[in-house]
Amino acid sequence: MFMSLAWLTCLAVKKLIKKIEGHMKTSNKIVIFFFGALGGLLFGYDTGIIASALVYIKGDLQLTPIGEAWVVSGIILGAAIGAIGSGFLSDKVGRKKVVFIEAVIFTAGSLGCALSITATQLILFRFVLGLAVGGASALVPLYLSEMAPKEIRGALSALNQVMIITGIVMASIIGYILTSSADGWRIMLGLGVVPSIIMALGALMIPESPRWLIAKNKEAEARAVLLKTRSQTIAEEEIIEIKRVVALEDKGIREITDKWVRPLLWLGIFLAILQQFTGINAVVYFTPTILVGLGVAPADAILYNVGLGVVMLVMTIIATQLIDKVGRKNLLIYGNAIMSLCLIVLAVISKILGNNDGNIVWVTVGAFIVFIAAFSLTWGPVVWVLLGEIFPLQVRGAAMSIATLALWIANFIVSFTFPILLSWSGISMAFIIYGVIGLTSLFYVRHYVVETKGRSLEEIEQDFRKIHIT
Repeated sequence: MFMSLAWLTCLAVKKLIKKIEGHMKTSNKIVIFFFGALGGLLFGYDTGIIASALVYIKGDLQLTPIGEAWVVSGIILGAAIGAIGSGFLSDKVGRKKVVFIEAVIFTAGSLGCALSITATQLILFRFVLGLAVGGASALVPLYLSEMAPKEIRGALSALNQVMIITGIVMASIIGYILTSSADGWRIMLGLGVVPSIIMALGALMIPESPRWLIAKNKEAEARAVLLKTRSQTIAEEEIIEIKRVVALEDKGIREITDKWVRPLLWLGIFLAILQQFTGINAVVYFTPTILVGLGVAPADAILYNVGLGVVMLVMTIIATQLIDKVGRKNLLIYGNAIMSLCLIVLAVISKILGNNDGNIVWVTVGAFIVFIAAFSLTWGPVVWVLLGEIFPLQVRGAAMSIATLALWIANFIVSFTFPILLSWSGISMAFIIYGVIGLTSLFYVRHYVVETKGRSLEEIEQDFRKIHIT
């Protein structure tokens, strides 16, 4: 399984590197984009590992359904605060410094979780860990979008989602391997230290965002960064374009309240919320718990979760090849339709069969596979790509933080209410709710999302100015 995971991840990186040949210089690009996206891996691991660990934490720490909800949701509350702080801070001090700060917090949070001896301590350190998870969720797609050429920005920005899913799959595999270990859940949570230390070292190697540097009147430094990944001609053209847009942004952070920016901010907020209300994290966080409730052995339930993680990774790799061809908006629409119908069908069948029917396990696993595949091809990567594209340069970090804050609040609502709803009414009612929300959001996407593929960030910004100012 580890070999398969390594092969899939290497395949994704190889395809991305082939795709950027001719657009970027070969030297430096692996360092920049791998370490730039490593926060995504930690995001995926630290949110995904709780699905496996929770099966054993419940017994060790005697968790009630409310306690279970807090253990899962503690990281999400921290993420909401981390997301809002990360963007504003990165606009002030730069993207690179904030990446290092987040790596340190990842390390402290992972160690604290592993050493917790009470539920209260575990919830507290999950909250600390969430500060870094939220910060990474806001900063990584922003950094990747600012570093990438426009022709392949979708694919490179989707690398964030590849890394998130790789982290989730790693968490599932490690969770399965440690199912029979004494205090295995502590090792599961503590292993997050390894990639966080690598991330801290990587933060010392990656360059600052050239767009942030130009916004801070550091053109020479920006040119040096661009020349690491572009030819002289392309770098100079990009500098001229960035400077032209910066010249229009004379209000700095205050521009976030401008009439033309507000619709973009609301678009980002709604996309973030709707991504969570698809029900994705009810599936990611609680698949083993759901399957155990249907009579599956804990170790087998975690193994099913590993399989779902592999499906997520494969589909996300495919998405990196589609996103710059099919377009962002079309993928969102197709994904909405498939995911919503999948959950509604699952809810109806599970209501008819009941939990004691032997076929319900296979129906549930099959529905989850289709749902996960559709999400990973569409809403998973596409929302992060769009959030990195639609906001103006001077307020990009702050606006990204606000949208990501909305995402984590929605994530908290889903993850906190789902185990309670599950214990009260079973999976039918919960998934009917998410399915109906998904169908509703399809109409929102059709009317309000604008296609951004194939355009530079500066072109997108200037087009939005024309639409909302005139």
